[in-house]
Amino acid sequence: MSKFKVIIAEKMDIRGIELLQKQFDVDVCIGISREELLKRIHDYDALLVRSATQVNEELLEKATKLRIVGRAGNGTDNIDIHAATKKGVIVANTPESNSISACELGIALMMACARDVSIADKDMKAGKWSRNSFEGVELYNKTLGIIGLGRIGSLMATRMKAFGMKIVAYDPYISDERFNRFGAKKAENLDELLEVADFITIHTPRTEETIDMISFDEIEKMKDDVILVNVARGKIINEEALYQGLKGGKIRGAGIDVHAVEPRYESPLYEFDNFIPTPHIGANTAEAQENVGIAIAQQVANGLHGEIVETAVNLPVMEREGLKDVKPYIELMENLGKIYYQLYTESVKFVEINYWGDVSKLDTQMADLAFTKGLLQPILGNSVNYVNAKIMAENAGIGMKEKKFIENFGNYSNLVTIKITNSKNYVFTISGTISSNAEGKLVELEGYDFEVKPTEYMLFVKNKDVPGVIGHVGTLAGEKGINIATMQVGRKTKGDTAIMILTIDEEVCGTTLEEFKKMENVVTAKSVVL
Repeated sequence: MSKFKVIIAEKMDIRGIELLQKQFDVDVCIGISREELLKRIHDYDALLVRSATQVNEELLEKATKLRIVGRAGNGTDNIDIHAATKKGVIVANTPESNSISACELGIALMMACARDVSIADKDMKAGKWSRNSFEGVELYNKTLGIIGLGRIGSLMATRMKAFGMKIVAYDPYISDERFNRFGAKKAENLDELLEVADFITIHTPRTEETIDMISFDEIEKMKDDVILVNVARGKIINEEALYQGLKGGKIRGAGIDVHAVEPRYESPLYEFDNFIPTPHIGANTAEAQENVGIAIAQQVANGLHGEIVETAVNLPVMEREGLKDVKPYIELMENLGKIYYQLYTESVKFVEINYWGDVSKLDTQMADLAFTKGLLQPILGNSVNYVNAKIMAENAGIGMKEKKFIENFGNYSNLVTIKITNSKNYVFTISGTISSNAEGKLVELEGYDFEVKPTEYMLFVKNKDVPGVIGHVGTLAGEKGINIATMQVGRKTKGDTAIMILTIDEEVCGTTLEEFKKMENVVTAKSVVL
């Protein structure tokens, strides 16, 4: 049997190349032209790139044998994930191999701002000796605010505690256990962190939620002479707001490795000597490049051997016994998972998944992963997938347990019941089943019985069980041009709180959702998008 063929189109560490050469036929074609790559790609089972090679639909159409694309780095902006998924091509990256390097750059920028290193360097090289002009500040006994307590944020917490800093962190999607583990005081909201931190570092992904997370209002709430560092992603800090903060003296110094526009050749921010920019070099260390090279080589090898690709960013082609039978549960479980964080903001501590009846006899591993992926997707976006969902849940401090029961549950011959325990020890329950025509149904939510086919857009209304509420909700929906496909009402006892689940044709958002919430006898209203 012939070996798989691998082509390496961009520079990567020699150790990663050697790992691949031991197992496969490897062509190292660093700097290969686009035309030549398109001409040759049909002959390869794996392609390794960095950020320059465009792995788009044009290339994928010609890559008839391609099984996996390895991105030696974190971002995948140069890879058409959707097109790769349609072609059954795994896309893998190395999201954690440069964590230490990014953390250490953040520390370097923080200390450079604290001790005016950049300004003093410029001053001396101009032939001056302005020793008395440079009065820095110590890190010792100061408060470091960490926004995002994931992999890099937790590394920052560990290292800066050794400097004698007090650590406060804000991350609404991380369990209390993780805060305790890294000795960080938990800020219940961002404002709470901003008001007490002398230094602030950012370690969050860039999502719709985090773009402009730090803007004019947030900078105004910070302590005077704050030092701000961002080695995460551009656009998380509003650059105009940062400019005004530096100009007005609110911000003592800012160290920024990531920018709203990259490459960045000019910026109004460059007028400030206490603004220290670096050209997105967080991963640019010898050790990080070695780690990245080895990590992506191992992931590519796993993909070619048909093993789990832990850093896959899309759904790999996985041949599993009984996949046909479990496939309807995969879609159902992902939809059930997406609901919790759209109804509640408290972080999840523990998830228990129970399979009852016929479904308990199936291989439900993919269904478990689908639920975990769905649970995390509202907060992590497309960075979570079927392969890395379990790892991301562990990193977030979420415990998972699965149980199987051969006996039926009530009248259901197959049923999945899920219990989610959150940081406030509230137990949220949700259950689903597959009908005889292989259609997924939500049949229970927080103790209320339903029979709802999950759809892309839904509205969950919790209300007092009194006459007229259902009609008023329907009337308001009509006034706002919202077409209701189905409406199900569940209650436990007469006159108590009830829940309505509406499947609708479009998302309810903004002011319209607020109008539903303000209706008489409505306790709360939540828009859910699956």
